[in-house]
Amino acid sequence: MALKSTVFKAELQVSDLDRHYYATHALTLARHPSETDERMMARLLAFALFAGERLEFGRGLSAEDEPALWQKDLTGAIELWIEVGLPDERVVRRACGKAERVVVVCYGGRGADLWWGQSRDKLERLRNLTVMNLPAAASQALAALARRSMSLQCTIQDGQAWLTDGTDTVHIETMPLQSIA
Repeated sequence: MALKSTVFKAELQVSDLDRHYYATHALTLARHPSETDERMMARLLAFALFAGERLEFGRGLSAEDEPALWQKDLTGAIELWIEVGLPDERVVRRACGKAERVVVVCYGGRGADLWWGQSRDKLERLRNLTVMNLPAAASQALAALARRSMSLQCTIQDGQAWLTDGTDTVHIETMPLQSIA
């Protein structure tokens, strides 16, 4: 018998001073049985960093043809494709062909460094790709905030983010590995 996803509910208040975006989102995250709290919270952070009216979670690990998050325009064209983790470079290249803009939020400390070292030459050619590294300490601190029911506030200013549950606060400063020119 297959294991079922665990459902997490999050009320996420986003105050993005860089983009002048302020909204509260009621989110439902389905955590695949093979997904860790660290990856799920990295997906939630990616949502906060790129929050918008049409941004939504993909089907996740169970669907290879969908990203962790994506945003489509009113015609169904993919404006933004966000992968979380250490995706295969073929998946990233395929995403760059389908979407106007692609973002990879990698995490995992040394593993992320090794992934970027192996993928860099092939991915640097992609002009619509941004790659950002989430430091290991930050991704682990985010994992500690995971609860089945969460109320979180995220403030973004000058490229830095602060995510709090009212008790604990995590400071996140992603390291850009590649940016859109």
